[in-house]
Amino acid sequence: MTQDEMKKAAGWAALEYVQPGSIVGVGTGSTVNHFIDALATKKDEIKGAVSSSEASTERLKELGIEIFDANEVSSLDVYVDGADEINATFDMIKGGGAALTREKIVAAISKSFICIVDNTKEVDVLGKFPLPVEVIPMARSYVARELVKLGGDPVYREGVVTDNGNIILDVHNMQITDAKALETQINAIVGVVTNGLFADRGADVLLIGAPDGVIKKSK
Repeated sequence: MTQDEMKKAAGWAALEYVQPGSIVGVGTGSTVNHFIDALATKKDEIKGAVSSSEASTERLKELGIEIFDANEVSSLDVYVDGADEINATFDMIKGGGAALTREKIVAAISKSFICIVDNTKEVDVLGKFPLPVEVIPMARSYVARELVKLGGDPVYREGVVTDNGNIILDVHNMQITDAKALETQINAIVGVVTNGLFADRGADVLLIGAPDGVIKKSK
């Protein structure tokens, strides 16, 4: 299978976790787009979706799936999203599409987080993919200096404004061996909205699109 075919296989495999009558948390990205296509086949069986980005919202609407605001729901049964990197303990780096803050919000209100990836996203140590950090614009230089103190090499993602009106710093050259500790440390920097480490709230189930089919792992 090609990489896109592996993404598609993982996206469609997540459909089995969608319960009739539920509101589904939907993430962002190329693998999630396949899940959205799959979800459209069940649109008459579900109430709708809470989306983590404007891009996913538009795609869901085009397919006739009702969108709910996160403030309208007390919890979600399931959240389906991808990852830029994921390790053996299901800690992730996310945010390549700059939707990390909204993704964290939807993950936080969900009872179960289903992560869908192709097999190129599995790593032993997080950090080869640059770690995105969403930052209030006026704090950009200060936050960058603080990230250098933590051993990273932050680079401003030019031309990108998040759905929340903020900017992204991508932190290169980090080998992340304690994802939970680093997630907390970066989030404590004044001016940081959040960072792309999903360790405090990692995935519960991992669906990996591989050449021979979908591999399912759970905690």
